[in-house]
Amino acid sequence: MPRHKRGFDAAIARRALVKADPAFRPWVSKLGLLDYSSGWVKPFDVADALARAILYQQLSGKAAATIVGRVEQAMSEPRFHHQTLAQLSDAQLRACGVSGNKTLALRDLARRDKAGEIPDARSLQYLDNEAIIAALVPTRGIGRWTVEMMLMFRLGRPDVLPVDDLGVRQGAMLLDGLSAMPTPKALAQRGEVWAPFRTLASFYLWRIADFRKEAVKRSQD
Repeated sequence: MPRHKRGFDAAIARRALVKADPAFRPWVSKLGLLDYSSGWVKPFDVADALARAILYQQLSGKAAATIVGRVEQAMSEPRFHHQTLAQLSDAQLRACGVSGNKTLALRDLARRDKAGEIPDARSLQYLDNEAIIAALVPTRGIGRWTVEMMLMFRLGRPDVLPVDDLGVRQGAMLLDGLSAMPTPKALAQRGEVWAPFRTLASFYLWRIADFRKEAVKRSQD
């Protein structure tokens, strides 16, 4: 069974991406090298990462960080897994600001973690992207997009294209000078040329969308 290493060489990926699709060339020159390797070398716990993803859903970063901090204080250690979550009652989670739906999601995650249904980080090295998605999305509150973010930012898988992500679709619209965002299906087809470095393409598409928003904001100031 092949082992998937964490991360990839961003410089090599950038050269390949520009060669495969010259539309990226002016943006790569403008934005520089995008390297997220610092997140790929840090050890991480899969259940902990999923719990944090659940708590951050549909909240601003600041609000979510506040709630996460409260839950960490209420637990015996700052790591989410079935043992630490079991120490907190539903009422305690609500007191920390955790919604009812997110409490149910955390309970389902804890149950699956205890039952050994959540692969650990070492096991993920031997699973391809789709196998990881299939293993994790049965957990309540965890969808394909959440797992794709883990694949990209935690595991450094080089060939992930989150076609349902609004920012990626906005970036693709600007990249190709379209009048509307491409559909997920159209983006998947468009992105075939970016393989095997669709993760880096996604990083650039996010930054392209952000760059455009910042430019519009400056023009209005």
